[in-house]
Amino acid sequence: MTAAVEQRARGYIVTDGNDHFAVPVLLRYDPEAAPGEECPVVLHFPGSASPDREIPRALLEAGLRATCTEGAVRVWPCGRVQTVVEFHAPGEEPLVIQFDAVVLIRFLRRTHAEGPAGEPAVAAAAHEPGPTAATSTTTGTTPTGAPG
Repeated sequence: MTAAVEQRARGYIVTDGNDHFAVPVLLRYDPEAAPGEECPVVLHFPGSASPDREIPRALLEAGLRATCTEGAVRVWPCGRVQTVVEFHAPGEEPLVIQFDAVVLIRFLRRTHAEGPAGEPAVAAAAHEPGPTAATSTTTGTTPTGAPG
């Protein structure tokens, strides 16, 4: 059984004015919650009436480098050290939260750090079928020169 990954973070709610106020956020990734499906990252707001929000892990990762949108969620880098996550829900004001990117990067690395049944990711990768040689992204070939 894989343990859930949780990390406390400080987010900053961005409003229409120049107001930004800090809120505690609990980031949670639990692959056991949705077996066989891509598990989302859950943003929980302790001590708040705000409902939990979900975001696909792949969207959060991609949004660290470039603006990405999926459904009612948009993620984009804000300068060199921050990332913004924006949620839209019918009948509600958008929820815009700014995070220090390093906190999200650390959390996302931890979500990839363990494989099935608590195995380290390197050991888990050894159990997955597929090519053993890495493919170069620039040439599209393996280290031996064969097509990837």
